[in-house]
Amino acid sequence: MLFLTFLVGLAVNFAGYVPFGNVNLTVVQLTINRSIKDAMYFIVTFSVIEFFFTYGVMYFADYFASKKSLIYWMDWILILVFFVFSFRSWNNSRKEKYINYTHRESIKYAILLGFLNPMQIPFWLIIGTYVISHQWILVGNGALALFSIGSCFGAFLCLLAYARFSKYLHEKFSFSSKVVNRSISVVFLALGIIHLTKMLFFQ
Repeated sequence: MLFLTFLVGLAVNFAGYVPFGNVNLTVVQLTINRSIKDAMYFIVTFSVIEFFFTYGVMYFADYFASKKSLIYWMDWILILVFFVFSFRSWNNSRKEKYINYTHRESIKYAILLGFLNPMQIPFWLIIGTYVISHQWILVGNGALALFSIGSCFGAFLCLLAYARFSKYLHEKFSFSSKVVNRSISVVFLALGIIHLTKMLFFQ
């Protein structure tokens, strides 16, 4: 049962990072604009933080669930994040690809996104309630820690797949960093508009 708890955490968070979002698209940008090594620094750091983030949200799930206004404002923060990332990606398309970045910047960026990740709180509240109610994981601090370790590995594997696949596409088809950045900018803009429409017309 303990191993199943780990696997559920891994599978759930792997699936959670498959759809386009601010984190996996950032991995793509780091891979294309800088290097796979910079992306790995980001991925490892972010995955470690994901353990603490998942554990915290799941541990205080009842508190977060009772704060409807908090979830509401987190949605607005997410919209702002998407628009900021869209602008940033478009701005990056105007810069030279090869700039002397330090790996420390990738780590700092991972820490920032790890703790400022509004999309994950509603995600874990919904998924956490579902897996607990269906008794897919054990209830208790030890089991929750194991579940969070699984989520950490799930995030790592999914983001690693994004980095490897984007590196393969970049080498295979010689996509320019300018095209990649502008494409990602459009995706972020579309995600922001979709969430804004949801907030304005479907609340």
